[in-house]
Amino acid sequence: MSEDEGITETFDIEMVSKEKSSAPSLSAFNYTITGGLALIVAISFAALIHYLPLATTCYSKPYNSTDLATIQTLSNGDKVYHIAVVTDLDNDSKDSKKKNTWFSYFKIGELTLTKDLKKATIVWEDEKTKVLTSQIAAGGRSMELSDLKVFDGHLLTVDDRTGIIYRLENNFKDAVPWVLLNDGPGNITKGLKAEWMTVKNNVLVVGGLGKEWTTTDGVFQNYHPMYVKYVNHLGEVEHINWVDNYKKLRRSIGIEWPGYMIHESGQWSEIHNKWFFMPRRASKEGYTEATDEFAGTDLLLIANEDFSHVQVKHVGDRGNGAKGYSAFQFIPGSHDDLIVALKSEEKEGIPVA
Repeated sequence: MSEDEGITETFDIEMVSKEKSSAPSLSAFNYTITGGLALIVAISFAALIHYLPLATTCYSKPYNSTDLATIQTLSNGDKVYHIAVVTDLDNDSKDSKKKNTWFSYFKIGELTLTKDLKKATIVWEDEKTKVLTSQIAAGGRSMELSDLKVFDGHLLTVDDRTGIIYRLENNFKDAVPWVLLNDGPGNITKGLKAEWMTVKNNVLVVGGLGKEWTTTDGVFQNYHPMYVKYVNHLGEVEHINWVDNYKKLRRSIGIEWPGYMIHESGQWSEIHNKWFFMPRRASKEGYTEATDEFAGTDLLLIANEDFSHVQVKHVGDRGNGAKGYSAFQFIPGSHDDLIVALKSEEKEGIPVA
């Protein structure tokens, strides 16, 4: 689940050149050597081909559909789900004691959902908290983790500073770099500011903010954050232009440029065959840092596969707009009819709730 700053939550508990010569004998000798060399090369190449594994051996690894979610049904009918969260600590992710090291907390807990589906409680297992570290950074920042997602039998997380997707290995103790996602159309040196991940047809979909990149005063720079990445289980990446899709989402509530909508969470439902988004912030006015902190939404947007139809729902209380949705997930086994969502709040760029 996605959160720009603070705790992030999920229920989804990788031919030899020859010069011309006037001496016939030398020319003949050169050709003789060349022919012998060609024969040796041909034999060596044939031997190499013989011992190389077939292409199907290297690249036809099937997708692993193993679900890591654990669900326990109690005697009274209540269900218990094992869940995990990761943190995005922004500048505080830099380890003050270890050189060139950045970290994020990985916390485990249990969500209990009553049989009548009317009440849910969470208990954290603090003694099981792990510290994920990395020495790979961009601009002196790293391990600002935005989401968790089960994909190809692995639990993945993504760093919104470097654009690196990590696999959590060794009982979720180690963050192992798997794929690096470039920003925009893929020919950009900057990493993707990745905010959300979902799985569609066994392909990992990774998205960012979903709005035009602007200056702090709202002046347009580029469309790079409006691309998403399709990553297959072999780690191959496609850079997909989603500008029109993101615009359709914001138009569903009457927003046009220079107005904007910021996304930090998105899910694809195989059951409903629809996209679900809970925007973090939205405004019909141009972006500024000061007003953006009070542009939080209470929106749930549900779009069909090609975004030609978007349904708008309101969830919870918007209040003064200081808090906005930074993460949500479908509850496993609920037929994607139940979600758990996380709201967060920032003040002058610092997380406060």
